[in-house]
Amino acid sequence: MNIVIAAEKPSIAMLLSDHVKRRVEARDIKVSENPDETGSFFVGLGFERFILSPNGEVHADRLNLDLVSPEV
Repeated sequence: MNIVIAAEKPSIAMLLSDHVKRRVEARDIKVSENPDETGSFFVGLGFERFILSPNGEVHADRLNLDLVSPEV
C-alpha cells in the first residue's frame, strides 16, 4: 500500500493544484490514509489540510486538522 501512495503523489498534487488554484508539487504534500473511508486520503500542504475522496474530489478538512498522520 505504501508504494501505491508514493506512486500516486504526483496525481494527488495535480488534483490539489486544481482545487487550490496554484501549482502544487508532489514533494510539497504529505499523504496518509483516511481510516474513516476506504480509498480516501488526508493530504497536507503546509498548514492546510484536505481530504481526497475515492471519486477524486478534494475538499478542505476543517474538522480534523490535528488527525493527519505522518507522511506515508
